[in-house]
Amino acid sequence: GGEGSLSYAELADRALRTAGALAARGVRPGDTVAVSLPKGPDQIVAALGVLAAGAAYVPVSVEQPAARRERIRATAGFRLALTDGRRLDGVETLPVADAVLAEPLPEPLAVDEEQPAYVLFTSGSTGEPKGVDVPHRAAMNTVDDLNDRFGVGADDRCLAVSALDFDLSVYDVFGLLSAGGAVVLVDEADRREARRWADLVRSHRVTLLNCAPPLLDILLLATGPGELTGLRVVLLGGDWVGTDLPGRLAERAPGCRFIGLGGTTETAIHSTVCEVTGAQVPAHWRAVPYGTPLRNVRCRVVDGHGRDCPDWVPGELWIGGDGVALGYRGDPVRTAEKFTEADGVRWYRTGDLARYWSDGTLEFLGRRDHQVKLRGFRIELGEVEAALAGHPAVRRAVAGLARAQGVQLVATVAAEGVGEDELREWSRSVLPPHMVPYRVAVVRELPLTSNGKLDRRAVGRLWQAQAPARTEQRAEGGALETVVARIWAQVLGVDRVGPDDGFFALGGDSVLATVIVSRLREALDSSEVSVRALFATLTAGGMAKRLSAEEETPGRLEQVAAIQLEIEGMS
Repeated sequence: GGEGSLSYAELADRALRTAGALAARGVRPGDTVAVSLPKGPDQIVAALGVLAAGAAYVPVSVEQPAARRERIRATAGFRLALTDGRRLDGVETLPVADAVLAEPLPEPLAVDEEQPAYVLFTSGSTGEPKGVDVPHRAAMNTVDDLNDRFGVGADDRCLAVSALDFDLSVYDVFGLLSAGGAVVLVDEADRREARRWADLVRSHRVTLLNCAPPLLDILLLATGPGELTGLRVVLLGGDWVGTDLPGRLAERAPGCRFIGLGGTTETAIHSTVCEVTGAQVPAHWRAVPYGTPLRNVRCRVVDGHGRDCPDWVPGELWIGGDGVALGYRGDPVRTAEKFTEADGVRWYRTGDLARYWSDGTLEFLGRRDHQVKLRGFRIELGEVEAALAGHPAVRRAVAGLARAQGVQLVATVAAEGVGEDELREWSRSVLPPHMVPYRVAVVRELPLTSNGKLDRRAVGRLWQAQAPARTEQRAEGGALETVVARIWAQVLGVDRVGPDDGFFALGGDSVLATVIVSRLREALDSSEVSVRALFATLTAGGMAKRLSAEEETPGRLEQVAAIQLEIEGMS
């Protein structure tokens, strides 16, 4: 997304030099190496360099809190990290800028297809993140199928919007580079700026987008009819695929193929495919179904005894075949629980509920355990609960999803002598941002069922009753601050927004941020309003001050005052 580009020759040279630098520091085939870098070309160089040295790369987000980063290091076993110069506790760090000056390896080291290519960490129910060992064989099975199925080649360009520690990024990088195509990168600074994504689609003639449905939703909100012409394939995975998306995409990218994909990190990115033809989906669809397996992939829907369920009968989804991962690194017990062999095939027991239609279509029905998906992220509620229970004042914690200005992650804790703000700060210190509850209710005791078990339904009702309201404050200050606060309130669905109310605490997310920015741009007739400004301040008052500092003229203030009167008339 920034200035400049790398040719295949330049990328290969930097990767081989990085591999040489790793080898000189004792990295050997089969080792793991962390990649902890902002989004950008150096991430790609680092991942390719690790693979060229025969090792497996372990993405560690720069946003990971130190405590979780240390748990990942202990599980993955890496002793070296490729960074942008920042230090990581407990490991040797090698800046990529130094690595690319090293003596290169003559060629990538040969590895067995069963050797891990990467280790991705997902949320763990015990509070410990799970490291999934994905071999070269599994990743390439998915890459090869999608490239062949959709004719991906040298003329294609993919907009890489997914983070490196989200497995959709594996296809972004290796799908295109293995086919001679180009990877168009969104800079770290622009990773929330959907308008910038749209600019990149146009200016770099992007033909393919592979992302979670919420990211496509954001891009569609930020663009108008015909603005994404040039896109020929959109691949969506990692979350429910809403039935409204095909029609909305068709308006902005006429003729673009719409592909829904199902799968798990443990089965190498994607395992099933469903192409939606036409802008209208069948009326009986609740969501775009998983569809049918990719090649060399098998799917079963089984009952509690491992027997195949008849058509239309829900059961647990098992995914088998060449896409199945090796297991969980350093955790043979959990690996044995989730991975099994039957009929000569290795299977991953997903924990997802699914059913087969009579025409062979596979429909995803949701989770059967305490795992949820929120905006493309898989979240073990147990990990959120374990993090909160780690606070000295908390006796027990329960996390779940609630409808409050959209679907949000919330928690209720049994504790004394601690408040919501302190617990959210505690959460931020041990959990990645997408797993921090947007609200925490504090109670003396959690409700139990008659047989002494936790009553989760009662906890949900308790949360609604106990969670303190944050909608009573009225924005104070100048006209611009009032305009910003009113638009925030309208989009977030709350009565009032105070100058210091937090965006996430009010139920905000990336999609709603895009809507707010779009409405502010329209109201203020300014293209300078950005999602970056919102996320840099995260309060209505802070955003207003930032906008005021950027453009404070008498004419501007008169315009804002007029808009304020108009908004008040609409309220």
